[in-house]
Amino acid sequence: MRKENKQLNHPFDPIVFNDTQILILGSFPSIRSFENNFYYAHPRNQFWKILEVVTGYPVNNRDQKIWLLKENRLGLWDMISSCQRENSLDSSLEDEVVNDIPVLLEKYSSIEKIAFTGKKAQALFESHFAYLKIECVYLPSPSPAYAAMSFEEKAEVYREKLKIKN
Repeated sequence: MRKENKQLNHPFDPIVFNDTQILILGSFPSIRSFENNFYYAHPRNQFWKILEVVTGYPVNNRDQKIWLLKENRLGLWDMISSCQRENSLDSSLEDEVVNDIPVLLEKYSSIEKIAFTGKKAQALFESHFAYLKIECVYLPSPSPAYAAMSFEEKAEVYREKLKIKN
């Protein structure tokens, strides 16, 4: 018998600046991200370490992470505004309600590209917003559960797709 999960609302605002050029979209914050009140907060998640290697900017605290995004004209948000789940895996997300990506893109017209950090985020975007005329790229999942690529291989794809010169 399936236990009832309550609908969870996304706890963070998007991190976007007036000159953001690339919006990085994940699916929904992990349980650890909820606990630590910031994106990609699980210590084993490789997102910030990948960006640190690719950009050369340190990521020791929240301010440094925000600075890295600002300096590299990157924005950060998630596809899902609310959902139900049993754990932090994308496969456990149910009853998803998507964020209003078109409104964000209209507000921040400097965004030229969207990069997805997982297949779930990409699939949700394609099913809801395929009509949007914007370049989209797929980044390998920074989750340690995605072991098909090494850390170094993931970092190289991020460097190439985000066009970061370090």
